[in-house]
Amino acid sequence: MSHSTTATLDTAADDTHATTTTSDDIRTAPTPTNNELPTVRLCTAGSVDDGKSTFVGRLLHDTKSILSDQYEAVQRSSEARGLAEADLSLLVDGLRAEREQGITIDVAYRYFATDQRKFILADCPGHEQYTRNTVTGMSTADVVILLIDVRNGVVRQTNRHATVAGLLGVPHVVVAVNKIDLVDYDEATFRTIEDQVAALADRAHLNDVRVVPISSLKGDNVVERSARTPWYTGPSIVEILENIDDAATVEDAADQALRLPVDYVIRDHDSEYRGFAGRIAAGSVGVGDEVTVTDGRTARITTLSIAGDPVEAPARAVAGSSVSVELDTDIDLSRGALIAGTPHPHTANTVQATIVHTSQRPLVVRRRLLLRYGAHTTKAQLSDIQGIIDVDSGTLLPTRPSEFNDEPVTTLESNELARVTIKTRDAIPFEPYQPGGKIGSFLLIDDQTGDTVAAGLVLPREAEQANRATA
Repeated sequence: MSHSTTATLDTAADDTHATTTTSDDIRTAPTPTNNELPTVRLCTAGSVDDGKSTFVGRLLHDTKSILSDQYEAVQRSSEARGLAEADLSLLVDGLRAEREQGITIDVAYRYFATDQRKFILADCPGHEQYTRNTVTGMSTADVVILLIDVRNGVVRQTNRHATVAGLLGVPHVVVAVNKIDLVDYDEATFRTIEDQVAALADRAHLNDVRVVPISSLKGDNVVERSARTPWYTGPSIVEILENIDDAATVEDAADQALRLPVDYVIRDHDSEYRGFAGRIAAGSVGVGDEVTVTDGRTARITTLSIAGDPVEAPARAVAGSSVSVELDTDIDLSRGALIAGTPHPHTANTVQATIVHTSQRPLVVRRRLLLRYGAHTTKAQLSDIQGIIDVDSGTLLPTRPSEFNDEPVTTLESNELARVTIKTRDAIPFEPYQPGGKIGSFLLIDDQTGDTVAAGLVLPREAEQANRATA
């Protein structure tokens, strides 16, 4: 776990105190002109009242990512509530009912940019009963920003969100110890929580973890470093986000097989050109590569382009790049098809997965459903529930306590996470889930109403084999 600055962050801390927000601070929201800026997907998490919405509001305000009329509306709402200062949480609390209650219940997506990065931020709810929303927000995140109230330290919901981040394999976690102003910027209090976070990171199997003391209300260490925490020598939240290196390289991708889900097909009616466009989920691709498609047929890449610009051999496009490719054979592919390196992913009618139950109706073993995996939709059945995942500890609980004896789990309630086996009518090229959500994620759908019942993550095959061996 790291809380010190890196070699690339060598600027001195800001020698001015954070100031009260005024309308003069608001500019026209910037429109990034550099389309080549890398995009980082963020997700905020933490317990209720740890200050997530205020943090996001501060982030948007201090990066000049809101409009003047938006801020003026917040000022009016704040004055109507009798507040002396603008309540920045109103910038992101999207539902009227939740504003009245002072809580956030949905996943609100926000967009902002700095000179170095573009960001997509999912502001997740903090209540325990909305764990499914948190899973949704984290499933595509590069970074989770986990807020902790400095006065409370690590609480149950902090454990839950950290466990979910660990289960999903989120690459980076930034722990924002919020409301540091309420303890007079006391270092000892921060260090105590820092020790709690270190233990939590080990327990939840988190990898790259940074811990930062902040005040969302005052702006300390959110965008700019604060002179009010001279004992903290690390970067601000935004400095960390700007310098997280998620860029794949050809060397990184060399050991990974190509996975290119087709987002759309490009047809030129004036020529015979047929291109397949999408974002590379894993591996790399270059002109001349042999690839396979969903039905197992092989072809070679004849042309490759990024943003309309041709890429000639030996140059390659790597994971994260949005590309279009042309094949040397006349293969009819549609949205959702998979262009892959050889050999093509293994197909199966049975898959083991971790799912989060998203419906209010209980999910029972042997219930018939539809499974949607990429472009594939097939009839499916929940074959078995190995156990419920305790999101406080990450452990698998194979039985549910009852009045007389512990009983095997045969039913899932809303928001529960579980390890399950699913059988499908059609053979599907299932692959283990990879952080980012492009590979190995699926939905279970009620075949009568069309409602989403659960979201799932395919487990590695070695986990399937281990479970079969112990069955």
